[in-house]
Amino acid sequence: MRIGIDLGGTKIAGIALAPDGTTRAEARVPTPRGDYAGTLDAIATLVAGLEAEAGVGDASVGIGMPGAVSRHNGLIKNANSVWLNGKPFAGDIAARLGRPVRIENDANCLAVSEAVDGAGAGQTIVWAVILGTGVGSGIALRGQALTGRNAIAGEWGHNPLPWPRDDERPGPACYCGRHGCIETWLSGPGLAADHSLRTGKTRTGEQIVAAALASEPAAAATMARYLDRLARGLAHVVNVIDPDVIVLGGGLSRIASVVAALPEKIAPHVFSDAFDTPVRASLHGDASGVRGAAWLWGPEP
Repeated sequence: MRIGIDLGGTKIAGIALAPDGTTRAEARVPTPRGDYAGTLDAIATLVAGLEAEAGVGDASVGIGMPGAVSRHNGLIKNANSVWLNGKPFAGDIAARLGRPVRIENDANCLAVSEAVDGAGAGQTIVWAVILGTGVGSGIALRGQALTGRNAIAGEWGHNPLPWPRDDERPGPACYCGRHGCIETWLSGPGLAADHSLRTGKTRTGEQIVAAALASEPAAAATMARYLDRLARGLAHVVNVIDPDVIVLGGGLSRIASVVAALPEKIAPHVFSDAFDTPVRASLHGDASGVRGAAWLWGPEP
């Protein structure tokens, strides 16, 4: 039995998976925001509850979370759940549970989930991209997370938008201290900011998408710019890792027209005589992160 925990900023989700991938138990609790000790308590209680419901003890535990465990000192870094940063979370939660725990970035968990039994099942290199409030990605190689030497593999959101046009320089300011990061263009807030700049109207990403689908010219133009930028951003990474499949997660991945339009728009930017890499929406949707956390303990390659 495998237990997966998805440690988010507002909720902690848990799942217990049988060896064949079927769900034996599920639960979620609010995240104790700003409370490190409370977060450890909440995870330990959640794991105990999942084991009791599934009728097992000492299941393997994998945890997906924002940020990563530093290779330098073993402490958490880059987490937008800032109360985790600088803490020995991996060691502390393993001690609380009394067993080894595997921890990965939440985007890597998405990639693992979709590689094991999702939209990338059976593929060697699965690149999973999150398009939501933020922009991130994870890479699964033969069903296992590719973390990298510095635990930052897949952090494409904080690279600059490739092949920028004159009106895209220097680009919006990013919280990381730079300008023009991919996340500032392709996140939901980035989409809304671009629409507001061009039209003077304040709308959410969801409202812009709905208006574009209703053939409103201004919203359709915003979405056309978004798709062009997304295609350039994806092509840049395709030229580096050449994945077997690109899997999209996050709110914007649910728009079928966005997913369907991407291959043709990516192709001109790929350094190849042909581009036939499929682009697919995640099969498990919002459950992919917690399922991927469970799969951090297998199957073996």
